[in-house]
Amino acid sequence: MTDWDDGRTPPPADEPPTMGTLMEKLSEQATRLVRAEIALAKAEMADKAKRSAIGVGLISVAVVIVLYAVGVLIWAGIIGLAEAWPLWLSALVVGIFLVLVAGLAVAVAVSQLKRAARRPETVDRVKEDVATIKEGMKR
Repeated sequence: MTDWDDGRTPPPADEPPTMGTLMEKLSEQATRLVRAEIALAKAEMADKAKRSAIGVGLISVAVVIVLYAVGVLIWAGIIGLAEAWPLWLSALVVGIFLVLVAGLAVAVAVSQLKRAARRPETVDRVKEDVATIKEGMKR
């Protein structure tokens, strides 16, 4: 009868296990457990990578479709304005509107980047703490 995964037979039940046998079992079982956990982690990471790749691919397709849709909507706006104005004027108005929206987006982006580029207040606080500790050690 074999209870162990490697095919060896355990010692007979009538003999009490020795400390060496118990340590050997513990070592083998711990090694087996760690290897099983590593294999499980690898399988989980592979599954997550596969699902992430599918998600990124679908988002890429959606972005391309949205870009085409925006182009169609812009053209629809130009055609709609062309009912009241000449085609060239409606295209000019829509183009200027789009440039203004893009300029506003750039201004907001630059503002956010400037806020992100500032040195964190934590750095100043740490410098003050270090200075305070140095003064305290001199006393």
